[in-house]
Amino acid sequence: MKNLLTFIFLFFFLTNFRAQTVDPLKTKDVEAQEIWVDSILKTMTIDEKIGQLFMMQAYSNSDKKHEDFISELIAKYHIGNLIFMQGTPEKQATLTNTYQSISKLPLMIGFDGEWGLDMRLKNTYKFPWNMTLGAIKDENLIHKFGEHLGKHCKRLGIHINFAPVVDINTNPENPIIGNRSFGENKENVTQKAIAFTQGMQKMGVLANAKHFPGHGDTSTDSHLTLPTITFDKNRLDSVEIYPYKQLFDVGIASVMTAHLSVPSLESDAKLPTSLSKNVITNLLKQELGFNGLIITDGLNMKGASNYATSAEINLAAIMAGNDLLLIPNDVPGTVRLIKQALMLKTLTEERINFSVKKILKAKYWLGLQNYKPIDVVNLTEDLNTIQDELLHRKLVENSLTLIKNNQNQLPFTELQTKKFAYVKLGDDIGNDFLQMLKNYSKVDEITDQNLDGLITKLKPYSHVIIGFHKSNANPWKTYKFTDKELVWLQEIARLKNVILDVFTSPYSLLQIKSFANIETILVSYQNSKISQEISAQLLFGVFQAKGKLPVSIGENFSVGTGLSTPNLNRLGYSIPEEVNMSSKKLAKIDAFADTILKEKMAPGFQVLVARKGKVIFHKSYGYHTDEKKIPVKNSDVYDLASLTKILASLPMIMKAEQEQKIPINAKLFEILPSFKNSNKANISVKELLSHYGRLPAWIPFYQGTQVKNTKANSPKFYSATKSDSYPLEVAENLYITKSYTDSIYKFIKKSNLIENQEYLYSDLGYYLFKEALENNYKKPLNTLVDEAFYQSLGADRMTYLPLEKFDKSQIVPTEKDDYYRNQLVHGYVHDMGAAMLGGVGGHAGLFSNANDVAKMMQMYLQKGYYGGKQLLNPETVDKFNKRYFANKKVRRGLGFDKPELTKNAAATCGCTSDESFGHSGFTGTFTWADPKSEIVYVFLSNRVYPNMNNTKLVKSSVRTKIQQAIQDAIIE
Repeated sequence: MKNLLTFIFLFFFLTNFRAQTVDPLKTKDVEAQEIWVDSILKTMTIDEKIGQLFMMQAYSNSDKKHEDFISELIAKYHIGNLIFMQGTPEKQATLTNTYQSISKLPLMIGFDGEWGLDMRLKNTYKFPWNMTLGAIKDENLIHKFGEHLGKHCKRLGIHINFAPVVDINTNPENPIIGNRSFGENKENVTQKAIAFTQGMQKMGVLANAKHFPGHGDTSTDSHLTLPTITFDKNRLDSVEIYPYKQLFDVGIASVMTAHLSVPSLESDAKLPTSLSKNVITNLLKQELGFNGLIITDGLNMKGASNYATSAEINLAAIMAGNDLLLIPNDVPGTVRLIKQALMLKTLTEERINFSVKKILKAKYWLGLQNYKPIDVVNLTEDLNTIQDELLHRKLVENSLTLIKNNQNQLPFTELQTKKFAYVKLGDDIGNDFLQMLKNYSKVDEITDQNLDGLITKLKPYSHVIIGFHKSNANPWKTYKFTDKELVWLQEIARLKNVILDVFTSPYSLLQIKSFANIETILVSYQNSKISQEISAQLLFGVFQAKGKLPVSIGENFSVGTGLSTPNLNRLGYSIPEEVNMSSKKLAKIDAFADTILKEKMAPGFQVLVARKGKVIFHKSYGYHTDEKKIPVKNSDVYDLASLTKILASLPMIMKAEQEQKIPINAKLFEILPSFKNSNKANISVKELLSHYGRLPAWIPFYQGTQVKNTKANSPKFYSATKSDSYPLEVAENLYITKSYTDSIYKFIKKSNLIENQEYLYSDLGYYLFKEALENNYKKPLNTLVDEAFYQSLGADRMTYLPLEKFDKSQIVPTEKDDYYRNQLVHGYVHDMGAAMLGGVGGHAGLFSNANDVAKMMQMYLQKGYYGGKQLLNPETVDKFNKRYFANKKVRRGLGFDKPELTKNAAATCGCTSDESFGHSGFTGTFTWADPKSEIVYVFLSNRVYPNMNNTKLVKSSVRTKIQQAIQDAIIE
């Protein structure tokens, strides 16, 4: 028993001894530090010492009068520290250099930058609030956040950042902490605070734990009044003070003392804790053993300033044990009062020296013994880096928290069975969320002034995504639903399958009385552009849900709630550097774009680049036509021309090959018995797909339907109106007889083969594949490929017959045709043969935007897998992405174009791997995918405008030059 008591005594003694001897301000070269500190202290007058106790607020957006005021404080009162408030980084840097030049001793510069310098300064980076970060499981990310913030502070000459907030927010109605807290769980708050502190102090910037002894369970704002905390000391020690004890052990440099009334710690209920010797000296310094800097919260705040005169408050703060007076009023009066206290011996110079010595130690720790002015060159750029955005995106991605997911409906799968509507609630915008949703499927925004009208409009939709969007301006903005919104939410949820996505504080959910009818709830925490875009991607399975609730939502969802979801391998959307590509080098595409438009190679176009499953460049340039009335949008659809071969016919041929309906070794007569006795009967599927089947390049079928002398379309074949006899629409007010389809196939059957078996690119094989596919599956090709691929991919902008789905304003026209259709071809396929088939050809007829082309190409890169579905077998994709006649100088695979075999050919930039594949199209389109670099490149244009004689785009090789620029942008 005696040994046990001895062990317990030693344990507590050693624990307390260790805590009391941790000195966070001590440097590795402690002897040099002590020599410097002592040498400075010995030369200081009492006025200079007193001046070191002040940290005055300075503004970089104020006038000359304010600047002169601060300069005078430094020169006359020897102010040793400044905290910068609102302004700009450039002006703050300039003023810092000016003020430092005035000061005899280097100034220590403080700052409130909890979520970044944006908290005070314009044109600086804004990271997520702590509440968002509290949802992240990976503490390494919080450490990196601390590092980034430390870099920013260091770059701007800031020495102490008043962060992290370590208040445990156990009161949802807390008006001043809330989103600034990491949450309500003490362990989570502590671990986040430790990671942040270690990251920031690693960069040479002092961290500050605030607001001691804990501001998390208050219902009033200490900026306006003195909040009261009624907990007993045991509760405070086990919860509110818990993070401080852990942070002291890892060496946090400073603590901010709060203006609170805590009767269990200070019997005088009117005395703020920041001015209480019981709290500052007895508890913080002696009992908890903290040896770092102790700094008051702003002494201009009502929680302190209502207590007495400014000078009396400032003196009381020093007497209580604080080292630094933050934003004190009445410096002259305070200096006089401190000197009076020294004279009366109620305050000793040794006490002043104690704090001054700590302040000087901190300045040495910061390297101010070797002070250098701030370099203002490239300052804004250095404070807003690509690396900052990469981290921001990663933080948001890891924070998103799925707290309810009935029937595992997230991420969305089987898109062909779903019809999506989006309804916006809240008083802020949700445009970025909606636009990103539309990258994955057709999503319609539904609005109405009345609930009944809205419910009626929502009837056709299977799933309603409700985005609750509140202001992201600062963490104090209201997060609450209006009564009207709560009624609308419940009524929509009663009738429809609802996915509620909350772009504000999770506390907003406390207003919802019942979650029974809401199938899915995702907490996205903030309404930033990045949060909106990444949240939309999570809904469609681009990455896993990983976040955990940092606070509880009543008894419905406990702290730590967070469901996981699978990754469905859909394309994501990010910035180039996330996939090791250079934004600066990709900007060369803009220069090529200028040339294309200037040289009138095409009136407009789209360019998309994806790598490693992320779209990292997606832009539209120019206009639909040279009239420059309609700018090209990313959602606009282009005539893909021969890209149809690999995006419509080929995936269906691959599917048919898997099912042994169209084996690649089959002869033509075996898949089309009508060709049994033709000269083409024994051409193999493999030869046709490789353009090695001796077929002629093309047949101008339309010429056979025109009057020979006038070149007018013969009334024998055409009508201006649709009828049973003329059912196939060629162009506006132009219909062709149904029987002519049979004539086309007869012409192909009877056509002569080229004399020698050699490579010759031909459209004709794809007329035949269309026929074979439709015979096998008993459906038209456009229906087949839509049902088998596009619907599952969410490729709602990829289609034949675009006028059936889209308004003309969303379809880019091709040619001003003066030889056949005699009109601007707009919404109809440009290829004459495909037009004569009613717009659906195996070789042409498909329309799309670049985004949906990329989905198909990414599906190929992923060996047939996309969106949680194996649409094609991996071995099938490999089988088709292979040359079978390379020894015959045929560069093509089965359907796919491949890199050139000789230097004379120019299928690509010559910079892609041999495993790469793609195709080009007559209208000025091009797409390519490379399994080695994992790059997908899409270029869509209408270079045939105003007519097909415009070959500048082709002759310039600009499409493959852009491909080279993309390859050059890879960061090794």
